[in-house]
Amino acid sequence: MSLHLQRDLDHLKKEILQLGSMVETVINNAIISLTERRPELAERVFEEEKLINSKEVLIEEDCLKILALHQPVAVDLRFIVVVLKVNNDLERMGDLAVNVAKRAIFLASKEPIPCPIEFTDNMPKNIRTMVHDSLDALVKLDLKLACKVIAMDDEVDDVNRQMYAEAQKLMEDDPSTIKRAIGMLSSSRYLERIADLATNIAEDVIFMVEGEVVRHQIN
Repeated sequence: MSLHLQRDLDHLKKEILQLGSMVETVINNAIISLTERRPELAERVFEEEKLINSKEVLIEEDCLKILALHQPVAVDLRFIVVVLKVNNDLERMGDLAVNVAKRAIFLASKEPIPCPIEFTDNMPKNIRTMVHDSLDALVKLDLKLACKVIAMDDEVDDVNRQMYAEAQKLMEDDPSTIKRAIGMLSSSRYLERIADLATNIAEDVIFMVEGEVVRHQIN
């Protein structure tokens, strides 16, 4: 590997980690704005997400420049491919955090409705862990950590299903809660999608290390 290529790859790794840190922040703020009914944090999410969009464009441009200038092969090529995919997944996480923040503002303006502890506590904890660990696995090329992230996705899916069941019962018992219940359901779905994207990153780590595509193969 040339020194120029190594330098550009090192810079790219720093950039994707910076983006990851920005995304972790907006996800955390979106979750707190929802679970603690703090609309001021939701407003912060909107501003931070604009920076994420700009960063995502710059990283994509850097990847394309490296491909054109250095024509990397083998592990280096897989790294560029993975960064392009992770870059897109992180930007989508930011979009989903914005969606959660929008629902948080609406819900904070209404009377609260009952929510299971799994949604207000367990699900946010798992999502924060999954996002952080997926990025950590990317940096360290840690297959064990990547597999841990993938396994955690089932727990988030279970909570999302539980939310649907409980919200349906709540709406049937008290039709006045319908709009609020739908807001909570939407938030649950957006959070579940963030977990799915963290799982995608973990699967891409496995691809980068082993050259094996595991997406759609893991139960």
